[in-house]
Amino acid sequence: MARERSQQKTAQEKKGVVFDEAVPARVEEIVGRTGMRGEATQVRVKILAGRDENKIIRRNVKGPVRIGDILMLRETEIEARPLNKGKR
Repeated sequence: MARERSQQKTAQEKKGVVFDEAVPARVEEIVGRTGMRGEATQVRVKILAGRDENKIIRRNVKGPVRIGDILMLRETEIEARPLNKGKR
């Protein structure tokens, strides 16, 4: 039983935070707040590496974000819909 616990601990220690094929992107502009309660921020980011390098796309980000921050994106093909400010 103690042997099983030690094996589980070593298996957990081997696990770590691994970013599998993540692409860095720098925040260039903060467009505005989005979501039902304004919990997300829409930003324009410039892709820094990968297939879409130097491409500027729009993404929704949850949490605090500033211009110049680096985001790690899992994919770069999908772009967020633009905000419609005056549609009410």
